[in-house]
Amino acid sequence: MLHLGIPSGIATGIGGLPHRDAAEAAAFVLANMELPAVPSLPRRSPAEGAIAQAMVGMQGITIGQYGSISVDAAMVDPLAPVITDLQHDAFVGFRTFLDAAHGHTGWVKWQFVGPVTFGLALMRAGVPVSEAFEAAVRCVRDRIEHLMGAVERALPGCRQLVFIEEADLGELMNPGFPIAPDTAIDLVSGALAAIETSAVAGLHVCGLADIPTQLASGPAVLSLPVRPEIVDSAGYLVRFLERGGYIAWGVVPTSGPITTSAERPWRQLSQLWCELVQRGADPAMLRQQAIITPECGLSTHTPAVAERVHRIAAEVSRRVRDQANASRWALGA
Repeated sequence: MLHLGIPSGIATGIGGLPHRDAAEAAAFVLANMELPAVPSLPRRSPAEGAIAQAMVGMQGITIGQYGSISVDAAMVDPLAPVITDLQHDAFVGFRTFLDAAHGHTGWVKWQFVGPVTFGLALMRAGVPVSEAFEAAVRCVRDRIEHLMGAVERALPGCRQLVFIEEADLGELMNPGFPIAPDTAIDLVSGALAAIETSAVAGLHVCGLADIPTQLASGPAVLSLPVRPEIVDSAGYLVRFLERGGYIAWGVVPTSGPITTSAERPWRQLSQLWCELVQRGADPAMLRQQAIITPECGLSTHTPAVAERVHRIAAEVSRRVRDQANASRWALGA
């Protein structure tokens, strides 16, 4: 069984933020997230977009001054070294946060694009399928190892929660997807394994993708939106929790109108948990192995909306933690 040690019900971020100033974004994260999430700031610079950030330093790829991407498909070599230059414009949000968080102890969270989504982006740029996904998985693994090292040097003693962001994994079961499900699972699993050498590995797919497939890749933390369809995969989630896995619950929807209070997100989470308990889930595990997040990133919103969303997430987090603590007392823990 896993023993992750993540505080019950802790709140953090997921995806990008809308800030155009990196110092303001770092201050926002440290003020509004109990588990600080290193900000990605694609509105500050397109170079901080997930795909552009991954491409920086790859042979055959040039990132322009304003985030434009030029790919010479013939020059992309899966075996070529990947250069991670934290002084590049693509990493301004990352390095600014590390400077601002000096002396922080506890947990820190960050994310990086996954090999399936990245491989599809390389394919669209003209790289042949076999080379695109091989280059993607090697690049993701190398980059993650470098960035984990940078966090460790800047924030020694902090524990890291690192999410693989697989925006395109939700299309995996659609006809015409360029790789087989087993291949996709292996690619994601390889990226998660690179994280597990010194951090806790999470997986986030924006929206509701096939849960058994996501779990098959082996994350320690699985990010899920709070939606009724989740109960259809209750058996898989029960076994995941029993093995010590955590679920990062996307309690605040980030598309459409943004709610103004925690009441509706809390009610929807509680209802979903009740239905999962009816399907065999342990209520104490649901609370104690929970992380609270927005449903997806906030880069298309405004800083004011981002503050509201995280204020709501923090309130839901408080309620989850209160219940988790109460269940421990009831059990005599």
